[in-house]
Amino acid sequence: SGLIGRSWAMAFAAGGFKVKLYDIAQQQLTTALENIRKQMKDLEEKGFLKGDLSAEQQFSLISSCTDLKAAVEGATFIQECTPENLELKKKIFSQLDLIVGDNVTLSSSTSCLLPSKLFTGLKHVKQCIVSHPVNPPYFVPLVEIVPHPETDPSTVERTYALMKKIGQSPVKLNREVEGFVLNRLQYAVISEAWRLVGEGVISPTDLDLVMSDGLGMRYAFIGPLETMHLNAEGISDYCEKYCEGIRFVLNTFGPVPEFSGETKQKINQAMSEKIPVAPKVLDARRKWRDECLTGLAKLKKQMKSD
Repeated sequence: SGLIGRSWAMAFAAGGFKVKLYDIAQQQLTTALENIRKQMKDLEEKGFLKGDLSAEQQFSLISSCTDLKAAVEGATFIQECTPENLELKKKIFSQLDLIVGDNVTLSSSTSCLLPSKLFTGLKHVKQCIVSHPVNPPYFVPLVEIVPHPETDPSTVERTYALMKKIGQSPVKLNREVEGFVLNRLQYAVISEAWRLVGEGVISPTDLDLVMSDGLGMRYAFIGPLETMHLNAEGISDYCEKYCEGIRFVLNTFGPVPEFSGETKQKINQAMSEKIPVAPKVLDARRKWRDECLTGLAKLKKQMKSD
């Protein structure tokens, strides 16, 4: 019932599904439900609530439970959202493996743990899959669907269809790879951003501006491959014109950063000056971010329909 679990619960309820939110502590669940109700009401007031049901109708679909067996009784789809700890996740899936039937999809929100590490040896391995969301999933629709080598194709298709039904944007990975796709792309950007700041080429705040007011403007609507296609007379023309320069620049990239030391201090200072590390300040900035993401999602939906 943390940030990811709450957001998933809201997304599934927006799609009209009954949701049972499970956690080991009742107080955590009580806090989560209070947070969800408040978020739904705020979204409804601002015209950003997803789905066809009212906030109250959606909230009425969500209940909570501290008993795992009772929580999954009657479920057709289980989305695990525990912390990114392999042993903890394996423990949960081992428990689920003993109590679910043959028609339940067991899905993990893990951002980088491979399905083969999570699910190998489970009796219901054919029903297991990773559905990696972008944080927070209610506001960012992408979901990476990553199968275990033994996952049944029907599990992939059912998960894909479910994600489409609740308004997410699922993508299928043909096989598992470390970091999946989103984080491999994200880490490549983070790595070069860290090096550029560390080498004194640019300040941390200006580095972020390069993305938010530069590359990010394009990437909100089209990906890097379509960007290449449109920045020339197609991909072939782009490669002929720019590939030599691209290879030259890529060969100047440095080693993977340690993410420590002087560069960490420099970036931490800049980010802390912009957004002080205090719970209320961080929460307010996250709320602003989520409102921006919701507004962008509405704009994208409108532009697609036009």
